[in-house]
Amino acid sequence: MSDLAAYESRITAALDRIAKRVEGGAVASQAGRQAPAGARPDPAAEATIVQLRAALEKERATNAQLSERLASMRQRQDGQAGQLERRVARLTEQLDLQSLEMLRLKKANTRLMEANSALREAYVENFPDHQMINRSISADLEGLQAERRAEMAEMEEILSELRPLVAAETRPAG
Repeated sequence: MSDLAAYESRITAALDRIAKRVEGGAVASQAGRQAPAGARPDPAAEATIVQLRAALEKERATNAQLSERLASMRQRQDGQAGQLERRVARLTEQLDLQSLEMLRLKKANTRLMEANSALREAYVENFPDHQMINRSISADLEGLQAERRAEMAEMEEILSELRPLVAAETRPAG
């Protein structure tokens, strides 16, 4: 991109120089026209003016082409940047969801370990309380549910990566 900007500035400077020369030649030719009726314009000067005008038009065309290329490259870059921003936002959202599910899973596993520890202690003393058994089973169930939510979040992440690929495959070839 910086190369194109450098080329564009060089071409613009060259066009300005050519335009000044052409204007200078036009002033000189007007001065020559005001010369006596019998005087003929200098053929070398006329040829130079024609060459400079042709060079000016050529440089203007080149400048226009480079400007178009630069505009299309900027547009393409903006489109790619937008796609990347959307993808980063989606991935950030998925990461947040997975982090939340992982936190729930850790909490459920901690409660499960505490309930199982209390149940073991009660078993050693030969009187497991039915409430301890219920808490242990409840903590185990919470752990399984948290694990399932974490797996669902992971599946959603996988599906979100596959959706663009499937959409690209189902799009008709233009």
